[in-house]
Amino acid sequence: MAVRAVRGAVQLERDDAGHMRDQVGELLTAVLERNSLVPDDLISVWFTATPDLRSDFPAAAVRELGIVDVPLICAQELDVAGAMPRVVRLLAHIETDLPKSAVAHVYLGAAAALRKDIAQ
Repeated sequence: MAVRAVRGAVQLERDDAGHMRDQVGELLTAVLERNSLVPDDLISVWFTATPDLRSDFPAAAVRELGIVDVPLICAQELDVAGAMPRVVRLLAHIETDLPKSAVAHVYLGAAAALRKDIAQ
């Protein structure tokens, strides 16, 4: 079993705690499903949120999914002029037998424009 990293992002429609939890939950669920993972395969997850998202911590969505024994951390994304607004990004470290080339990075909705080179 190897340790791999998987990326993902979602753009929120608005800065609202319930909406953030729904969208981040959908993002992490998609990462797990598209990579044939279960929560026990997660080693840790880093979240970043653009500075315009202040309503909640992205990690709170993961706890609502019942994932309580995985280290999570949230940070603020760099405030770069012209960057896409209201984006939550994740970097998950996973245990998997997938080769690097088979890891499915997940960019939902408008966030797919962020990484057209790796978005699945």
